[in-house]
Amino acid sequence: MRAIIVRELGGPEVLAIGERDDPQPKPGEIVAKVAAAGVNYMDIYQRSGIGAYKAQTPYTPGAEGAGTVLAVGEGVTEFAAGDPVAWAGGPGSYAEQVALPAASAVPVPHGFDLKIAAAVMLQGMTAHYLCNSTFPIQEGNITVVHAAAGGVGLLLTQMIKRRGGVVVATASTTAKAVLAQRMGADHVTSYDEFGEAVRRLSGERGASVVFDGVGQATFEASLAALRPRGMMVLYGAASGPVPPFDPQRLNSAGSLFLTRPTLAHYVADRAELLWRAGELFEWLAKGELDVRIGGEYPLADARRAQEDLAARRTTGKLLLIP
Repeated sequence: MRAIIVRELGGPEVLAIGERDDPQPKPGEIVAKVAAAGVNYMDIYQRSGIGAYKAQTPYTPGAEGAGTVLAVGEGVTEFAAGDPVAWAGGPGSYAEQVALPAASAVPVPHGFDLKIAAAVMLQGMTAHYLCNSTFPIQEGNITVVHAAAGGVGLLLTQMIKRRGGVVVATASTTAKAVLAQRMGADHVTSYDEFGEAVRRLSGERGASVVFDGVGQATFEASLAALRPRGMMVLYGAASGPVPPFDPQRLNSAGSLFLTRPTLAHYVADRAELLWRAGELFEWLAKGELDVRIGGEYPLADARRAQEDLAARRTTGKLLLIP
């Protein structure tokens, strides 16, 4: 089968198409034919060797996708050949086939568009846990969503509105601002001016929560935009990691909360994984959630896909199509 193979860590030039043996399912695993694989910032962190994301080479990147089961390993009873499935924890998804733990896969309703299923798994469940579990949004909460025209941002904006929150969205271009507004954002502003918008809307009190996947470039202004006992949810670092931080600052700024969550800890229990994915598929089927696929790339163009994502030239979700 064809797959992207990284033989040394580095820039996007290390992403090379190659041939690998077809995977065989071990006990507890399934093998799926990949219909689409998601492209995510974590793939860039892994390829660059950043922190805990650093991978041992050689490896095939990608952890998210959707496809059709080809074979099941010993002990797997939930899936059978031919079943449509999706996953957000299947290492090696930049490939024509992937082997992954059956416990990491979720059933996709028959007839459901597998590209949409692939597009919503990681970013959709991330948005779901952020506003349902990390900071459960309540009616009237003033929230800040950074990079609101990105894959997580567009979905998070819609989910916050479902729960009755007020969304102050940041966007870097007029086109992205229009897209965020279309998805329900109450106020769209620049990265330089969102603090002023929050103060105006809250009567100088501040935001209840800031959802920040940008990191270094927005961290300081995000903290300053919070109300006393507000929560800073730092779920990504698209602009780079946040420098070392003195926790005493949280005290002086109003007993703030700071958390750095990750999806794995919010889907560690299979019941929780199925709940989150199930709600996403239900909302999509009913037309209550809009997933934007911002680009589809042939598998061999994985380098270009990651370059476009890193340069913030895209909106919504990027997919590789084997």
